[in-house]
Amino acid sequence: MLELEGEAMTLWRLAVALAVGLVIGGERERRKGEGPERAAAGIRTFALVGLLGGVASLFGVPLAVACAVFVGGAALVSYALSDRSDPGITTEIAFVLTYALGALAISRPAVAFGSAICAALVLATRTSLHTFLHKRLTDRELRDALVLGASALVILPLVPNRFVGPMAVINPQTLWKLAVVMMAITAGGYVAQRAIGSTLGLAIAGFAGGFVSSAATISAMGARAKQDDSIHAAAVAGATSSTAATFIQLVVVVSLANPAMLGALVLPLGCGGVAAAGYSVFRALRAAKTTAAVTPQGHAFSVKSAVLFALLVAAVGLVSAFAESRFGQAAVPIAAALAGLADAHASAASAASLNAAGRASEGLALLAILIAFSTNACTKTVLAFTSGTKRFGLQIGLGQFLVVAAAWGGFALRSVL
Repeated sequence: MLELEGEAMTLWRLAVALAVGLVIGGERERRKGEGPERAAAGIRTFALVGLLGGVASLFGVPLAVACAVFVGGAALVSYALSDRSDPGITTEIAFVLTYALGALAISRPAVAFGSAICAALVLATRTSLHTFLHKRLTDRELRDALVLGASALVILPLVPNRFVGPMAVINPQTLWKLAVVMMAITAGGYVAQRAIGSTLGLAIAGFAGGFVSSAATISAMGARAKQDDSIHAAAVAGATSSTAATFIQLVVVVSLANPAMLGALVLPLGCGGVAAAGYSVFRALRAAKTTAAVTPQGHAFSVKSAVLFALLVAAVGLVSAFAESRFGQAAVPIAAALAGLADAHASAASAASLNAAGRASEGLALLAILIAFSTNACTKTVLAFTSGTKRFGLQIGLGQFLVVAAAWGGFALRSVL
């Protein structure tokens, strides 16, 4: 009985190996062409190669290697005899890959079949990929994507993951992770702006800019509104949407610095975030009919801004820890208030890190985060008046007041509950 069950499982895995060939071969069949100049391998050949990989794997390594050499040789012969007007070797690579995935299906059928689906998807989207790379993606955007990938996949794993430095409040990996997240979120906003178009261009640009610096975004939008009154409503929409981005980033940076604090922040940030989103949507709808066409300019993200943000988090953490060691935990909110004038995210990350390091209670850290956010709202309001018109400043100031009041209302509700 057990032997029959084993044979059934083997047949099932061989069926997966065959399915691997059918999936990849099905896509290749559509591009094979017809007549004497058609490609050598189609769905039947690929299906048999996938099955060959499964059968060879059952017989052990020597036969599997011998068959792999045969398949590789057949791919080379096919390439040599094929139409030389197309020098690509995509089909030949897919041929060898099909054999390898067929062999893999015997030990890991799910992985093999999933990989075959991915391979077929890549093959099927040839035209879209080529158009995107040659006509839509710029050299600068490609470099940005590579920099982001290297920052996240190469550099991040190499950064030490432990508390170091004076008073042991700095975790290098957490700081670099914050920088990477800053770059990734800003790049996401850049991509969204390009994909959605210019109907709500300034609102999208403001939302993306809010992940870098909401205060700087409000200042830039105020300057645009002052220069061209016809885009005033769109500039207000962009400025207010940057505040909505602030709440998203607050959640992200706090969860990276100290995930245990998220529960305490649900009500304050939730209420403030809903108020910010509501006011942003209201302003965006008002501006929808007057928004000028906007095309993203510059880089998808700023490495300098991301690194400076991480350094600011470290600096605020050191100052707060020093104040706490000299004057007790009561100094933490004061340090957060001062730091919040420049950046609320850095203060929030530092407060959360102090709590994670055991240098501040959860309640004190939460209070520091809200104080930093409130003082940062004051900075944004001042910048709105100084960079834009009086009307622009009043509209931004009203939004900041509503958002701060909602956040503190959530804090009070949390205290009652």
